[in-house]
Amino acid sequence: MDLVFCGTPQFAVPTLNALIDAGHRIQLVVCQPDRPSGRGQQLTSSAVKKRALELGLRITQPPSIKNNTEFRAELERISPRAIIVVAYGRIIPKWMLELAPLGNLNLHASLLPKYRGAAPIQWAIANGEQVTGVTTMRLEEGLDTGPILLQRELEIGADETAEGLSPRLAETGAALMVETLRELEAETLKPKKQDDSEATLAPLLRKEDGRIDFSRSAQTIYNRLRGFTPWPGAFTRFRGKQLHIAGARPLANRQGEPGRLHISQQQIFISCGASTALEVLEVQPEGKRRMSAPEFISGYRPQDGETLGS
Repeated sequence: MDLVFCGTPQFAVPTLNALIDAGHRIQLVVCQPDRPSGRGQQLTSSAVKKRALELGLRITQPPSIKNNTEFRAELERISPRAIIVVAYGRIIPKWMLELAPLGNLNLHASLLPKYRGAAPIQWAIANGEQVTGVTTMRLEEGLDTGPILLQRELEIGADETAEGLSPRLAETGAALMVETLRELEAETLKPKKQDDSEATLAPLLRKEDGRIDFSRSAQTIYNRLRGFTPWPGAFTRFRGKQLHIAGARPLANRQGEPGRLHISQQQIFISCGASTALEVLEVQPEGKRRMSAPEFISGYRPQDGETLGS
């Protein structure tokens, strides 16, 4: 088919590759403009743009698309059979939703209607889910509310982070998008309306989401640490400065006041809610490198009974 592909981050790259490998013709790749990055704030191309350049595909990076007459004319000229949208990062306007005969087909990293929104991978892990997956759907004007086309489940590892789960979901979703196009073209796929009563939200992450609340159970805190890796992470305050908990292990049946430190030889434990504790394996003090618990004990001399968070 003649397709237009809209995507920006690394998560979208496997789908772009899979569509090319399946023999589809990508007439245009649409991604967000280059952004300043790093200490020098140099303009940096997105992962999708870099891959599209390698593949020799035409690229456009409109700063906006809703009322962009030039962009609209370009898509109308191409007249794609479908528009594929994977983590593009912009709301698709009504005119674009109505442009292609097969519609705007989106790959979403959850088992819709669960985890609608910008951060489904992170919130699924943070909420302690053991199973997640990917969904292909036909976009409509609501937020991830369109009819479901196909879905695939994936188990979440007990210690898996969002950083580790994302590429697995991306590869599974890429194959699913190719299958979705195949079935739509063969007219063997019947879209399924979402049950809005079962919907949950996965809003865009904020820095504050990473702040540790030690009144929660250790398992809940650990799940959030995994879900919010690499950003915003899991952090608290130690002696007036920020302290990131980079690695930890939840423990049950440990009494203590939430947030209280317990030092045992070369080990660090933090009391949490529900009679649990976190064993801290790695930390990153403000402005410093990551270090192991023994290194932190040796360099900072935390005292048994000190409290974190203030």
